[in-house]
Amino acid sequence: LARARDRPLAPGAALHAELLATQVEAATGVCSGLGALRDQLERARAALGDAARAEGLRVVSTGTPVLPNPAPPFTPGERPARIGDLYAGVVAGYEVSGCHVHVGVADREAAVAVLGHLRPWLPTLLALSANSPFDRGRDSGYASWRMMEQAHFPGSGVPPSFASAADYDRAVERLVDCGVVADAAMTFWLARLSPHLPTVEVRAADAVVTADEAVLQAALTRGLVRAALDDLAAGREGPRVDDQVCAAAVWTAARYGIA
Repeated sequence: LARARDRPLAPGAALHAELLATQVEAATGVCSGLGALRDQLERARAALGDAARAEGLRVVSTGTPVLPNPAPPFTPGERPARIGDLYAGVVAGYEVSGCHVHVGVADREAAVAVLGHLRPWLPTLLALSANSPFDRGRDSGYASWRMMEQAHFPGSGVPPSFASAADYDRAVERLVDCGVVADAAMTFWLARLSPHLPTVEVRAADAVVTADEAVLQAALTRGLVRAALDDLAAGREGPRVDDQVCAAAVWTAARYGIA
């Protein structure tokens, strides 16, 4: 990270440490088109790749570690330590990486309604991205072992249906009050309202191999959000999908990918 920060990135783009010190996150700035997004992703990957080579290492974009890495350390800091204390063995060695897509929706009531429209599509986004068949040196038999790792956390998977922004906020606060998430900025749903940006944040996809695959996830996600907003403007409600069916679809996407 120290080496890569010397490389010029696009305005708003940034490189961050992650929960474990074996991981790194590349975040783009706000993009209004797919061409700009691809450019930012490629520049960030190039910066990380060059920095890794200078250290005799290689960066791999994958949902789970391909090779064993005993006891990877937490990134120093109060919040990673608090998360480690809360989740204990579940988060020890939790080296999973996702491709997160933010789509701007300034109105929180509309954003919550969009979540309802996205629910049946989240397993499809996972299936298209599945890129974590390996679990520390073994073939897991799953297309996305990352999703199986994430299922260990409370409230993972497709989010519930919410009646309003206030209903959404109450649900998050209830998880905090129950002591199962560290704070209101932490939920494990595959789609949520960003805790710090005016966006819908979709976290269904594995970290994908190429920048083009990440652009595809962004394009599909933006298209789904726009379609949801069009439906809402026309007075069409989101489809009612059973929670168990959603959970089964996530498992099937993780097990088989697009097969």
